[in-house]
Amino acid sequence: MLDGVSLDQLRTFISVVDEKSFSAAGRRLRRAQSVVSQSLANLEGQLGVKLFDRRARLPVLTVQGRALLAHARTVAGDVDALKARAKKLAGGVEPELSVAVDVMFPPAPLADAVAAFQHEFPSTLLNFDVESSAVVEHVLDGRCVVGLAGSWSRVPPNITRELLLTVSVPTIVSPQHPLASYHAPIPATVLAEHIQLIHMDPADVSPNLGSAIRSERYWRLSHLGAKLAFLRAGLGYGALPLHLIEADLASGALVQISLEVAPSEGTVIAMSAIHRTDSPPGPAARWFLERLKQEAAEQSKENTGPDQPSLPAIDDIERQRLPICRLRL
Repeated sequence: MLDGVSLDQLRTFISVVDEKSFSAAGRRLRRAQSVVSQSLANLEGQLGVKLFDRRARLPVLTVQGRALLAHARTVAGDVDALKARAKKLAGGVEPELSVAVDVMFPPAPLADAVAAFQHEFPSTLLNFDVESSAVVEHVLDGRCVVGLAGSWSRVPPNITRELLLTVSVPTIVSPQHPLASYHAPIPATVLAEHIQLIHMDPADVSPNLGSAIRSERYWRLSHLGAKLAFLRAGLGYGALPLHLIEADLASGALVQISLEVAPSEGTVIAMSAIHRTDSPPGPAARWFLERLKQEAAEQSKENTGPDQPSLPAIDDIERQRLPICRLRL
């Protein structure tokens, strides 16, 4: 008998509880009161229990009715969720979205965009792969639909880029490091005498930007936390995003140095969303990218006070790519 229980019967049961009468439930469901009563009688017969005590003027839930109400609501809610997800899938909404993220990407706008995405697309599964390199590779081989990569990355012709935001990347050392006492812009010959700390594979850097290696000796630490620890310990010089080292610069644990091979105002790089040109983002991925742009713009306004110079516009960075992206990582 239980196999005959229908979703319509469960919705009728819930409506009577919510409306507190058969007649009101009938109006809500646009059915005659007699049809509502008959539907509930059939449900009670199939379940083998009485759901309502009908002796009073208004129906009152029995003990069994109260016990089964939560289950009825759960079943009806699950069916609604099933229909909603099926509707989105039929409209092209992705059931899963995988994103590769360069470790240099600012975490604040990313976290805010992810939180908003999960609220908007609760049935789309998000996967992240945070890399110090290989973001482009993950997009090319299809492991990730979208990548968030820096403008230093090698990008083949079949990859489309969408500029998102800019990141300030100063070159820094410990105050105890010999380069910290070099007050003029440091020439390449002097840099070559010291250990350079990098976090990306030089092979992943676009050849248009020249060599990422400036010293005869360099150590590669793909984990930014390890690179930061080595810089604090005075073991070499290197570049890190400003959002990661602001506290160290403010406390004096690290100091910024000026290089002859970098712009005098400091290095500003562009971060872009990338995807394969033949596989454009679907509705959910497109929403995520637009929300990420919005979060980045809002946080940029918050971080740029009225008396502070603003960072170059992203379009300016794109037009003047080589001077601004001459990055030493």
